[in-house]
Amino acid sequence: MLLKRLIAAALALTSVAVAAVAHAQVKIGVVTSSTGPISLVGIPQKNTVPLLPTKIGDLSIEYISLDDGSDPSRSVTEVKKLISEYNVDAIIGPSGSPNSVGVIPFVAEAGVPMLAPVGTAAVVLPMTEQKKWVFKTTQNDDLIAKALIEQMVKAKIKTIGFIAINDPYGENWSRVFGDLAARNNIRIVANERYQRTDTSVTAQTLKVMAANPDAVLVAAPGGATVLPQTTLADMGYKGQMYQTHGAALPAFLQLGKKKVDGTILAASLMLVLPEIADSNPSKKIAQDYIAAYTKMYGSAPATFGANVYDAGLLLQRAIPTAARKAKPGTREFRAALRDALESTKELVATQGVYNMTAADHSGFDERGRELIQVRNGNWTLLK
Repeated sequence: MLLKRLIAAALALTSVAVAAVAHAQVKIGVVTSSTGPISLVGIPQKNTVPLLPTKIGDLSIEYISLDDGSDPSRSVTEVKKLISEYNVDAIIGPSGSPNSVGVIPFVAEAGVPMLAPVGTAAVVLPMTEQKKWVFKTTQNDDLIAKALIEQMVKAKIKTIGFIAINDPYGENWSRVFGDLAARNNIRIVANERYQRTDTSVTAQTLKVMAANPDAVLVAAPGGATVLPQTTLADMGYKGQMYQTHGAALPAFLQLGKKKVDGTILAASLMLVLPEIADSNPSKKIAQDYIAAYTKMYGSAPATFGANVYDAGLLLQRAIPTAARKAKPGTREFRAALRDALESTKELVATQGVYNMTAADHSGFDERGRELIQVRNGNWTLLK
């Protein structure tokens, strides 16, 4: 009788253990700027969260989505909340470059991997002990800048005006583009800054006009990309306009209209999917994401939303590896998850293929960019 009871108790404990494993949960925090000045970036990112996987292997995934209102100080508050109150295993976000840069010390101290869907490479470069906890789901600035410089050289551009947002995105672009331009004998004859919330950039554009450059590059993300270019158009500037991948959103076309026609940028293949060969491994994944988003919201997403979708794909690959080493909700699991993310190889996603290393936490190569031109109000591959 005693033996039977012991066996029954053991079976009961085994059943509980199996059930616990089957219902183990991974918590993912998400911080987006779905309101405020960066909302054109943050809204498609927040909207993408319901499209992320809710089950990976035997693990259920819970997403806790918070809005920082585009305020870097609120980003810190929300990230701290996700860490201390929700005990999240990873964080996706924040949306803005200053917001992401500002929270790095806190995720590093807590040992929580962060997947940053932002433009600036400053969140991962230069690599430091703190930045090793951050992974970037957009192309690094140098990858985009090299494509633009190559096109400028081909077009025999000799002088250029540079107008950048006055934040980490603009600062890093100034450094990266300045170095590449100098190496290729392209002289920056005007170098101006503006604030994301500015309603006028007349002073900056007058200086650019006075320098009379062959071309102008605007380095900014989201809606802030439009104002310098439309102001230059109103002043009669006739040179070639360039933008970074920060302009890769429908609002750039909608707000700029004819004034942005002819603009050249390097950005995700998502902008020109019909022109991308079916053999491109990212095409189907991008099509599936766009179809799911459109079905849910009635319109296609900006590429910024895809940065969050790709974060989900990276976690989907990494979580099973981490789960074999430690239990979700523990510091050991988060460390194992960081290591698994860093070991990502040939992960095909919506905008390219990820190959992470200890030195490169973005992981994109030339497969993650296309040269694109605005023609008649539409994105087209640059011929």
